[in-house]
Amino acid sequence: MNKLIPTMYVKNIENINYNKLRSENIKCLIFDLDNTLASYSDLECPERVISLINNLKKDFNIVIVTNSPKKRTVPYKKALNVEIISFAMKPFVKALKKIKIKYNYQKDEMVIIGDQLMTDILAGKNYGIKTILVDPLAEKDLKITKINRIIENRIINKYQKKGLFERGKYYE
Repeated sequence: MNKLIPTMYVKNIENINYNKLRSENIKCLIFDLDNTLASYSDLECPERVISLINNLKKDFNIVIVTNSPKKRTVPYKKALNVEIISFAMKPFVKALKKIKIKYNYQKDEMVIIGDQLMTDILAGKNYGIKTILVDPLAEKDLKITKINRIIENRIINKYQKKGLFERGKYYE
């Protein structure tokens, strides 16, 4: 059960200490799309995300790994000019393996950033890479995500009772 505790927990992608990640020899930032980079209702890539990703591309390889279909990712691919792996079926690790092999990374050079314990964090933990949990950008989720949130909230409540993790208590 402790397998779902993220390496870092921050409010949002803007609050990540990217300098710290660089100093830890992280070379690849793997972002989730929905409710991490943009809310599900954002049909176009928000300007704040374009600005951040363009800045991060100076120091990191950026890849988006999402369970969303390719149709959802097209505007983001155009706006960000980064590799996007659609329909990744997280928490399965196939997409993470693909990135490692394609770019010849070591696992300790990769980090996955997302808003869900049951998909993003579990995939990263299963693959053995660092994980960063962010709070969801919006309350609106897909139906399957709503089910994941119910499970996630139960897990977080158990972690909180044991003093292991608490929503809103951020840490690096």
